[in-house]
Amino acid sequence: MKKYSLRGGIPDEINKIFESYSPLTRTLLHSRGIITEECAEKFLNPDYENGVHDPFLLKDMKKVVDRIISAIEKNERVAIYSDYDADGIPGAVALHDFFKKINFQNFVNYIPMRNEEGFGLNHEAIDSLVADGVTLLITIDCGVSDGAQVEEAKKHNLDIIITDHHIPKTNLPDAFAIINPKQNDCEYPEKMLCGAGVIFKVIQALCLEIDSLKNSLEIGNCKLKIATISPVGWEKWLLDMIGLATLSDMVPLLGENRVFAYFGLKVLHKSPRAGLSKLFNLLKIDQRYVTEDDLTFMITPRINAASRMGIPLDAFKLLSTTDEVEAGTLAEHLNNKNDERKGVVAGMVKEIKKKIKDRDQVMKNVLVLGNPDWKPSLLGLVANSFSDEHNRPVFLWGREGCNGSAIIKGSCRSGNGISVVALMEKAKDVFVEYGGHHGAGGFSVSQENIHTLEEKLNEAFLEMKSENIESEILVDKKLSLGDVNWNTYGDVEKFAPFGFENPKPMFLFENALVSAVKQFGKEKNHLELKLRENNNEVTAISFFSAPEKFPVPVEIGKKINLVATLEKSNFRNFPELRLRIVDIF
Repeated sequence: MKKYSLRGGIPDEINKIFESYSPLTRTLLHSRGIITEECAEKFLNPDYENGVHDPFLLKDMKKVVDRIISAIEKNERVAIYSDYDADGIPGAVALHDFFKKINFQNFVNYIPMRNEEGFGLNHEAIDSLVADGVTLLITIDCGVSDGAQVEEAKKHNLDIIITDHHIPKTNLPDAFAIINPKQNDCEYPEKMLCGAGVIFKVIQALCLEIDSLKNSLEIGNCKLKIATISPVGWEKWLLDMIGLATLSDMVPLLGENRVFAYFGLKVLHKSPRAGLSKLFNLLKIDQRYVTEDDLTFMITPRINAASRMGIPLDAFKLLSTTDEVEAGTLAEHLNNKNDERKGVVAGMVKEIKKKIKDRDQVMKNVLVLGNPDWKPSLLGLVANSFSDEHNRPVFLWGREGCNGSAIIKGSCRSGNGISVVALMEKAKDVFVEYGGHHGAGGFSVSQENIHTLEEKLNEAFLEMKSENIESEILVDKKLSLGDVNWNTYGDVEKFAPFGFENPKPMFLFENALVSAVKQFGKEKNHLELKLRENNNEVTAISFFSAPEKFPVPVEIGKKINLVATLEKSNFRNFPELRLRIVDIF
């Protein structure tokens, strides 16, 4: 069973600093390591003008801006080469929209096929773009590890500007320029931007530079529409895409990322994007009140489904089109593809359940299963469901393509408080490559090592347990059901949007009486409880859950302890304050 502990109290000196805030706000500030009034104000009241950094602090930015402006002046053919996920695609839309805004038309968006071409630059794509007349290629969310591909491009006199946020290898590609805050010699203050965040800094720099040049640039006989992006500030309308990517890509929602996410949601509430509007309507999401949960649980999966099902360009078109009819068609199309993806995943889940049953043995601490026919692009979704169900790390593998490659790829998800990255680090000799974070990761294994993968990971698990590496989950505060009110929610809401390194505050409720238990949803696979304490009754829900999931009886008339977050539901335009169950014990 997971271990929960209440956070310690606030020191008197911190309480004094935060005396103008409510007790709950003080607690939540302190739990996030915020201990000065200045930092508290910056966090609680994000400010765009003072919360973003000068883009020219990024290494090579002036060089990049000059090269792009030169390409615009000479009407060179430019390629925007982005990754295929919900970081790369919104970033590609942002640069596309910028070029359109300044009336530069001689560019093409290229998004590689996830299962056929894989991540990053590839030689076939470069050849096709060179044949199309491209002389400048700008990457988004990829490229920093693609030295061989960059060398190939140079043979064709193709300049490559890499914009990326992944950790660079020791030897950087010999590109025309690299914009990546994680470069060792880059002094940019915010190191943890997502890929779309990095290209947004390039767009900011371009706006500043073009604004300073005013009307001196020309594309052939056509003047740039400088007036439409001057004075500087037009780029804020792109924050819907940057916010979406920032929330989707699991980067820390602190510092500049918090500003992007916060104002990204503000722009999303009134974004004129036809595709988003149609998708919101289709999913019955009220655009005026879109939250980070709406994006990450509803929109992001549909963007990612496009690449997983072999149609990444359709997600790009959905986010970039201005045609209402096309937008409606694409929204339906992507939603159908997501349903199709769910069907494929459900089939894999069924197959894995049969494999587990047929093993006829006690399940090991780390569950490892694979099939050469499984698509690696879908395995993270499958692994996630099994890590939750069986409360242990799950590693699933498959093989990409059909060329008989000996490299096997997979995804893993955490369980039982164990970090999958720490597990892979202890068993690193069995992997070709691996990476990720505490809760999720990816890996590749050679054909000869795949048969020892389960053994090595379980050995690593036992070693970690013997070292007493245990994850303790900290709960922010103990509340009563009477505390579940709009004043309390108002304090919590100040800390939104929530995500990586700014999680939703968790609260402990003790001895809550269960007055009703209900399964809801089309498939009756979600749990709703009514909890009562004195004269207070509160609704608590858990999606994809059932009473038997928890280690204690969840029955009418029983008292339970639960850890939960507060959330506001606008279902059917009726605001309701409820609890989202984290755990019951």
